[in-house]
Amino acid sequence: MKMNLSDYRICVIGLGYVGLPLARLFSTKFETIGFDMNQARVDALMAGHDATLEVSDQLLKEAIDSHGFMCTTDIEAIRDCNFYVVAVPTPVDKNNRPDLYPLLKASETVGKVISAGDIVVYESTVYPGVTEEECIPVVEKVSGLVFNKDFFAGYSPERINPGDKEHTVEKIRKVTSGSTPEIADIIDAVYNAVLINGTHKAPSIKVAEASKIIENSQRDVNIAFMNELAKIFNAMGIDTRDVIEAASSKWNFIKMSPGLVGGHCISVDPYYLIQKAQVYGVLPRIMFASRRLNDGMGAYVAEQTIKCMNKKGVMVKDSKILVLGFTFKENCPDTRNTKVIDIYHTLSEYTEDIVVYDPWVDAAQARHEYGVDVVNQLPQGSYDAIILAVAHDCFKTLDLKSLQKDNSVVYDVKGVLDRNIVDSRL
Repeated sequence: MKMNLSDYRICVIGLGYVGLPLARLFSTKFETIGFDMNQARVDALMAGHDATLEVSDQLLKEAIDSHGFMCTTDIEAIRDCNFYVVAVPTPVDKNNRPDLYPLLKASETVGKVISAGDIVVYESTVYPGVTEEECIPVVEKVSGLVFNKDFFAGYSPERINPGDKEHTVEKIRKVTSGSTPEIADIIDAVYNAVLINGTHKAPSIKVAEASKIIENSQRDVNIAFMNELAKIFNAMGIDTRDVIEAASSKWNFIKMSPGLVGGHCISVDPYYLIQKAQVYGVLPRIMFASRRLNDGMGAYVAEQTIKCMNKKGVMVKDSKILVLGFTFKENCPDTRNTKVIDIYHTLSEYTEDIVVYDPWVDAAQARHEYGVDVVNQLPQGSYDAIILAVAHDCFKTLDLKSLQKDNSVVYDVKGVLDRNIVDSRL
């Protein structure tokens, strides 16, 4: 199978936080089309704006005007492509079981348009085996083509960090893999054509899948350890972050901080490996315990705030509380799996007067997804408690004193506020 790199026409299926930056980057070297089922999303992108803020208006306009990049919901428009990249979400259901529906539907889409000699590469985070055992059979069934004879596949796990303007997609070193050695070389060359720091070519698709799933599982376990330490040291009356600073003076101490673990990666991906491990008769106790501990930190923050209020003699029932931040991380509009909602729900058992302020959030979307009214303008008034839940830069310079009552409580989840005005922090 011999083709010049310039002969590849790329289609990226799924234009969210992962797909759009990748498609924009590919468009700088290849003829590239972005495909998404959401017409409103496609219209906004073609008008030159990415609501996720992962691709600036300037870069998006340059891609469209200078590189011929286009986005579409028309499946016929992607039929002439020969290198398909699937970058759709891989969520979990309400019972934390992997939900492969978006991935399988995307595979059906590929099956409808793929031709002999074409390649499909999956970027969605999955447990080892999903690409070859779940997705490829769908492509075969719909297309009528035979895997590794008529068409080929690969896996290159996404490493997008939402809101991170330093580790952007072109700077990330990507893992690549292919269904045959020759295809692995081709996929590796295509990605290397647009990446500054190159690739790591894995020996198999399953190895590449596994490498992605443990990246976020490792972070989940490490953060869970820090959260457990925070609970221990808080009970002892010791500031956890002071302890971490002291310990990090040793050369081989891994410095991490406690916190809320939300988003689409760290709070979700471990469940994929947990389920697959059990199929093979292995019970991943550390991963289970880490997920359970991290999932409970939102309620813990609320309970600690209430504890502080009680100590200062602040009436918790019907109190007025301000929560700063609703996204799952700082300086980005992403609210997927935000654990701030757990703070809100726990507090709402005591008072209905809770104001959630986040200028980064699409208020209508937050209302639709979580049933919470998030305000984008700083509300005036005096509050019995203020919780800094997300470390947006704009929060670090807020005049919190103007929002406090005489005996108000300030709880700093992220450890970024002036220690002199904080009653407690995680």
